[in-house]
Amino acid sequence: QVQLVESGGGLVQAGGSLRLSCAASGINVRINGMSWYRQAPGKQRELVAKITGVGSTDYQDSVKGRFAISRDNAKNTVYLQMSSLKPEDTAVYYCHTIFLGTSTWGQGTQVTVSS
Repeated sequence: QVQLVESGGGLVQAGGSLRLSCAASGINVRINGMSWYRQAPGKQRELVAKITGVGSTDYQDSVKGRFAISRDNAKNTVYLQMSSLKPEDTAVYYCHTIFLGTSTWGQGTQVTVSS
């Protein structure tokens, strides 16, 4: 059974930084593609960043140059380093993966950026 547990959210001032963590079990993050999504109040969930099994990364245009997705194979954990945060980055951030055709989401972690 695949499980994803996010942590690291919180309240930060605009211009600040946070690092989100997604601890995975039941899969190997070194092999399986992993993604970070976010959902702001009243908005649809949107893809923020993804990393493939071979380590290729891709980002939503609004976070390019500010966010970085990475992984620690030994800890089986994926990270989202967020810098130069803006109030519009405020959302619940979710870790996501698809394994053997099954989509799995974490419980989400709240990120609030104050102006």
